[in-house]
Amino acid sequence: MKPRATTSAALLLAAATCFTGCEQTAPKQVRVQPPAATPAPAVAETPNYAHQPLPLPNTVPTEPAYYPRPAIDILVDQVQASFNAGKQASQAGKTETAQADFDHAVDLILKSGFQKESDPRLAKLFDEISDAVPADDLSASENSDEAIAQTEEESETPAQPAPIDEIADLTLPAGDPRLAVRAEQELMAVPHDLPLTVNESVLQYLSFFTTARGRAIVTHGLDRSGRYSVMIRRVLKEEGVPQDLIYLAQAESAFQPDAVSRAGARGIWQFMPFRGEEYDLERTYYVDERSDPEKATRAAARHMRDLYGMFGDWYLVMAAYNSGPLTVVKAIERTGYADFWELQKRRVLPKQTQNYVPIILALALVAKAPSLYGVQVEAAKAPEVEAIKLDHPIDLRLVADAVKADVEDLHQLNPQLLRNVTPSLSGFQLNLPTGTAKLFEENIQQVPEDKWTSWRLHSTEAGETLAEIARHYRVTVPAIEAANHLEAHAVLPEGFLLTVPTAPPPVVHLVRYRVQRGDTLAGIAERFDVTVAQLKRWNRISGDRAPRGARLRIYEGSGESAQSTAGRPKSVQDTTGKYGVRNASEPKALEYHVKAGETLYSIARQNQTTVAALREANDFLADRPLQAGDILKIQR
Repeated sequence: MKPRATTSAALLLAAATCFTGCEQTAPKQVRVQPPAATPAPAVAETPNYAHQPLPLPNTVPTEPAYYPRPAIDILVDQVQASFNAGKQASQAGKTETAQADFDHAVDLILKSGFQKESDPRLAKLFDEISDAVPADDLSASENSDEAIAQTEEESETPAQPAPIDEIADLTLPAGDPRLAVRAEQELMAVPHDLPLTVNESVLQYLSFFTTARGRAIVTHGLDRSGRYSVMIRRVLKEEGVPQDLIYLAQAESAFQPDAVSRAGARGIWQFMPFRGEEYDLERTYYVDERSDPEKATRAAARHMRDLYGMFGDWYLVMAAYNSGPLTVVKAIERTGYADFWELQKRRVLPKQTQNYVPIILALALVAKAPSLYGVQVEAAKAPEVEAIKLDHPIDLRLVADAVKADVEDLHQLNPQLLRNVTPSLSGFQLNLPTGTAKLFEENIQQVPEDKWTSWRLHSTEAGETLAEIARHYRVTVPAIEAANHLEAHAVLPEGFLLTVPTAPPPVVHLVRYRVQRGDTLAGIAERFDVTVAQLKRWNRISGDRAPRGARLRIYEGSGESAQSTAGRPKSVQDTTGKYGVRNASEPKALEYHVKAGETLYSIARQNQTTVAALREANDFLADRPLQAGDILKIQR
């Protein structure tokens, strides 16, 4: 789906945008009448609509005011207003105010979920802002996600390109007429619960899918469909929409949960962020439920059911799914035709949408009889999983250690996870390979719950020594011995499961800092516990001087001092339970009461320690910033 328009399903249904009935093969011009709501008819389990037009509602909307403004239009206006304010402030000599307005304009674009290339107005505005803002500051803003990925140990999992971007914009030659005869015969023989047809547009894509390039695309999707087809058909049936809409997912993503389009749509059903939020698909730093196969399928089914209640025609539903319902509404109002093929003929829909419906129909025909088109399918098997509920975040590498699985396999079973760590949500459901839940529950007992995001488990191999294991995980041999109650120089049998007390990854926080008179790069780096090289990279600084007045982006906690503790021996903290270890020689911790206006940096300086050490000793700082009244532990 593309960011053409955003509006809630409830508002769309309230608008009751319904259209005059027309035969699928014989469009009739419609007369505009006052809107009247008509409920979507129930879809039978396996009806055959090959020669039976769907019943359509009777009217089209006459008042544009029935529809909320598209989100992209609102965004453009907001960005333009902030940019205009910045230009006025700049002309008045108010440099800092102008910079803040320009920053706000850029942040609006970056946080909206829309790609700037998705709308020419947005792209033009971004270019104008880039001309008005110093290059170092704008590039730092634009590449903030990249900078975070470079400084955090757990960067976002890579995404795959969405197939719809490759095929929907193609300009194809005329189709092979011999395929038309074959397809017409197939229509009479195979069951289908979407109205299928073969015309020149569909024939063009049928012919393309018999070429080497096209066959590879369709085969890849059909092979992957086996992982999700049973679930998808079940959900579509439960939501009362045609099960053949599964081929829309094949066109969009080839059933890749991690597919991401150029416009920012994600998942099997290619939800844009705003549309996903409309149907309760959650997006956080750790999770994007647009990539959750079942949750996204249910959201897509409900969205298409809502669109059917609006248009009463499955071809128009598919067109609206691609370009947004308001795009289709405007095309109907402009022409007076509530028929997709007539709208395509008159070229009042975006080019991709004109091709979108024929692609889905052609894919459905090939998928229902692949051998007729020279396609060989080796459908993947649906994964067999069992779920566990977690009340604490955990690193997937530790889960893999506990169940003797591969981290990549766990990601495939949980494609909604953006990182190697599960979210801090009580009751989060994690899928494991069938038969491993009990093994996880047994082995995870060796690791204290508050160490689930940092410690590891290691199964020893024949002849492997503790020194080799310690070097691999960058810890000390005594630390491993203490965590596992081992005597010095113990010889371990093959397959012994060791607890490895590795250091936690550094906690990174984005800080914006305005360079003051007298500041140096070295001084700023020291203040925020980072390196000069990092400051230069994050802010595109080529020289050795801090640019006075510049607004620097600093990822506090990602410097050398924060990372250098990973390989140092650490005192074992007091723990409770069967696997706890008590070290009587552990250094004592002082308590420090935070006063108003104090920072971690000032407290660290005052107590002769580092910001990284304070964060390490006070776990709550990973979840929120320092506040007046906090009581800090300071190791001595």
